[in-house]
Amino acid sequence: MGRDTLKSGCKIGALLAIAALALTLLPAFKDSTLAVPPGATANASVGVGLSTADFGDVEPTADARRLLAWITQTRDHGGQAFIVVDKRAAEVHVFNANARRVASSPVLLGVALGDDSVPGIGSRPMAMIETHERTTPAGRFIGERGRNTAGEDVVWVDYDAAVSMHRVRLTQPSERRADRLSSPSAEDNRISYGCINVPMAFYERHIQPVFARQRANVYVLPDVKSLQQVFGAAGLVSTPGEGSGPAAQGDPANFSAAMQLGEMPETSK
Repeated sequence: MGRDTLKSGCKIGALLAIAALALTLLPAFKDSTLAVPPGATANASVGVGLSTADFGDVEPTADARRLLAWITQTRDHGGQAFIVVDKRAAEVHVFNANARRVASSPVLLGVALGDDSVPGIGSRPMAMIETHERTTPAGRFIGERGRNTAGEDVVWVDYDAAVSMHRVRLTQPSERRADRLSSPSAEDNRISYGCINVPMAFYERHIQPVFARQRANVYVLPDVKSLQQVFGAAGLVSTPGEGSGPAAQGDPANFSAAMQLGEMPETSK
């Protein structure tokens, strides 16, 4: 064998060895339930990965853990703080920009099980909303801080459906909302018209700061549907609807008909 042929063979062998080594170093993450959205890579080279995703000392549901892994692996949170609402556990988890859990709390949710909002519900008076229609929609939403007609600040989760996250209101003692929040069971946390009710101190200490200067992702896990159905292969279009937040409607100050359901000052939603 000539020297040139030997040298060429060595080069090819070295390239094949490098390629094999690169394949062994690729992350082993694979999830058949949540797909990587277009434009995202499974081995995000910048920012956090699975090694930093952390629920701390809280034991989450399997779906919540799987969703967090997907969020961090695809960097869907954009390197910003975000919120995960686990409807089955009736809990909200606040994460910092490094995908580490900052705090968790029980929440109150829509009295009806379901993952979709009734079309047009955001423009209907509360008195016309049937019990079976009072769902908290599941999906990925762009949460944005706003105000209701009473001037109270809320976080709009699904603006089209007039669903927000806000401090729990105790205006109707018969609903026992405070007792429901302190109960160890998640089964009695379904009482609202669809909004996510948070303890006052938790809202002001942990929710407000996330949305004080910017929007942030709010991921609401489903009651009935699978993660694939809600967050699916197309990636991150929430169910129902794509639009959320006042900005999706044009003028952020234009609350219009959605405010009828959005948080009426005389009622607790």
